[in-house]
Amino acid sequence: MIKIDGKQTALDIQKEIAQEVEKIKANGGKTPHLAAVLVGNDGASETYVGHKVKACERVGFESTLLRYDDTISEDELLKVVEDLNQNPDIDGFIVQFPVPKHISETKIVEHIAPEKDVDGLHPINIGRVAKNLPAYVSATPQGILTLLERYKIETSGKHCVVLGRSQLVGRPLSILLSQKSGVGNCTVTVCHSRTPNVEQFTKQADILVAAMGMPGFVKADMVKEGAVVIDVGTTRVPDDSRKKGFRLSGDVHFAEVAEKSSYITPVPGGVGPMTVTSLLQNTLLAAQKKVYK
Repeated sequence: MIKIDGKQTALDIQKEIAQEVEKIKANGGKTPHLAAVLVGNDGASETYVGHKVKACERVGFESTLLRYDDTISEDELLKVVEDLNQNPDIDGFIVQFPVPKHISETKIVEHIAPEKDVDGLHPINIGRVAKNLPAYVSATPQGILTLLERYKIETSGKHCVVLGRSQLVGRPLSILLSQKSGVGNCTVTVCHSRTPNVEQFTKQADILVAAMGMPGFVKADMVKEGAVVIDVGTTRVPDDSRKKGFRLSGDVHFAEVAEKSSYITPVPGGVGPMTVTSLLQNTLLAAQKKVYK
């Protein structure tokens, strides 16, 4: 069994991005600039945005963090988005979700200019991904593809089972893995909460991706010997032995499943670090005008 080190892979890629940024600066180009909008005081969101700001510093990006109280109205937040759309100094930006319930996430996403949507959530970017056109791929699926590529894991002709059909992970990942491309050419089965006897499918998987948000759901008896197992789950589970009072748990029972796997991602330290790195990759693409000319 080989444990896939997402943390080290992310750092390696960030070094590559930093070298590219140095070249841009040396040639008199504009430093890539990523902005993040944070509404309210959600603990997980604070942590994620903090990681993104630090990652920008590591690679030499400029970064801007815009904070707003959870009392901001939907119209006011849409105005913030529009200002960022029109700001020529900002290459890409994200609105950190979740936002307060009185604000429509769909409206916010659809209001972001596709060429600045480095989270890859706008319908136009999702459509371009489905058409296999240049696009900003949503961060977590892109991170998974990068790990498969960097670890030279064969995907062509393999059966991939994706547990979860979310717009952020399961659905775009299933499209990407089925496409005729380097990291692709899989036969993909998507399972979800309404799939009966799900273990019948997971036992067939050469590559199993667990993205359901159900801690410890995948057990050893659900996995084929020698399967590649990618765990996307990051659920906070109460743990009094930890200083913060919780620990992060994946969707895979790691200790059990690792013994049967050829490759497996841990939680934390697997897919998570790659998500931030994918966001940086998209921002670099935006700054270089490589997706939208």
